[in-house]
Amino acid sequence: LEEVEVEMLKKARELFQLCDKDEKGFITKLDMQRLQSELPLTLEQLETVFDSLEQNNNGYLTPVEFSMGLGKLIGIDLCQGAGRTDRSSHEETFESGWSDDMDPADDEEKRFCSMMEQLGAAQVFEDPSEVRELWARLRKERPELLSSFEEFLLRVSSYIKEVNHEKESMEQALKRKETDHDREVRCLYEEMEQQIKAERERIICQEALRHDRSNLLQKELRSKEQELEKILYRQKKLEHQLQSLNSEQLETRVQNERLRHLNENLLEELEKSKWELEAVKGQLQKLQKDAQLEQEQKDR
Repeated sequence: LEEVEVEMLKKARELFQLCDKDEKGFITKLDMQRLQSELPLTLEQLETVFDSLEQNNNGYLTPVEFSMGLGKLIGIDLCQGAGRTDRSSHEETFESGWSDDMDPADDEEKRFCSMMEQLGAAQVFEDPSEVRELWARLRKERPELLSSFEEFLLRVSSYIKEVNHEKESMEQALKRKETDHDREVRCLYEEMEQQIKAERERIICQEALRHDRSNLLQKELRSKEQELEKILYRQKKLEHQLQSLNSEQLETRVQNERLRHLNENLLEELEKSKWELEAVKGQLQKLQKDAQLEQEQKDR
């Protein structure tokens, strides 16, 4: 029975180390899936095995839990035979036999550095002390979360590497663009010098033409000034005439106003005369009728 136990312990160590490649000191359900190539079991069956081996329902298996559970699965009750009836003493024997190979006195810093090297995150963090402190705390207090934390570190380091790679690519592209920009600037500077030279010559020619045109314009300006003086003289004369016309127009308005009033008075007198004439005409007709009546009476 002791030979079988030793052989089983050896096999258990190999399987445990196959699952715990990161040397965490425990395995999770995801680590258990690595035994699919070693054991004729499916992923669902391996999860069932993990659930059956897990005693504390804490999400992970210690080396002792893994070895004891594996012995039960293959039909060896390690709690019987060879005078070992005490389960706790047998677990101590397994744990001490496991510890011989695992070397529990390994430096925690060494394990952390090994884990960081495996994740490719050794050169990512400038100061990994906080990461190491959190990793050690999870390893002691919440070992079931250690695999998730390591997966998170893997994603973060991959993302940082991608960002650094993009940064280096952008820096190289910027350097190339800067070189191309300098070359383009030199070409533009040379072209600009040629253009400035041609522009300077063109400006000299334009200045000569402008000087000739300036002389011509001065002559035209003097003639225009003379014409302007004549126009101003005519304007003053016209203004004087306009003032005379305005004064005459004002007098005409006054006379028109007087004539209007006179006309109104005449119209009133005419109306009055018409009224008096109508009255006289009425009296005359009355006298004529009276005279006619008297004549008729005389005739009678």
